[in-house]
Amino acid sequence: MASILLVEDDLPLGNSLQRVLTVAGHHVVWLRTSADARRFLQEQPFALVLLDIGLPDETGLDLLAWLRAQGQATPVMLLTARDSVGERVLGLDAGADDYLGKPFAIEELLSRVRALLRRHSGQTSSVWQIGPLCIHTARRRVQVHGQDVHLSAREYDILRALAEDPGRVLTRAQIEASSSPADTLDSNATDVHVYKLRRKLGNHLISTVRGVGYVLEAPATTAAMDPAP
Repeated sequence: MASILLVEDDLPLGNSLQRVLTVAGHHVVWLRTSADARRFLQEQPFALVLLDIGLPDETGLDLLAWLRAQGQATPVMLLTARDSVGERVLGLDAGADDYLGKPFAIEELLSRVRALLRRHSGQTSSVWQIGPLCIHTARRRVQVHGQDVHLSAREYDILRALAEDPGRVLTRAQIEASSSPADTLDSNATDVHVYKLRRKLGNHLISTVRGVGYVLEAPATTAAMDPAP
């Protein structure tokens, strides 16, 4: 069970999120102001912070900047109605680990929560095994059926974004937001990179969800393992 801090001033949404996350097995502390959040963050550790940008006393970005200035690496997911590419880049550059635009599907929120907790937990491995695909994250090395596959930097970044939560569909906008500001992609460029990835990895690993985006297919058994000594 993870301890999650929810900072959201909207009463109906806050109630709904607290209920859903609790049913999912998490311990949720729900606060409605940045001032209260600062106090709790100084007093106890959290596995994840779900942070609304539009708070009544200061913006969520201000709270995020303060949190990072304290040296805290707690993963933060921003929740906001401001969902342009520019806003997402601003939030990610400020230190957010993920960014979810409102309105959102509860299923997507829970999937992203699982991915962030898995990515930042002490059990996270530097080697991800997804069916025949093996990603050595520390070395940016990719293998399929034990054979090295040479990817460009952008191809690797796209693959890693998809591999962080196999089975979850990433929209083109989410893939574009995973790039650095100096290497921002448009939809056509994303499609080209995914096409090249398929040629290198095999067409069966990455599927297109028409009108939405792409998904890395999750096999029945997906494992993470430590690299061999």
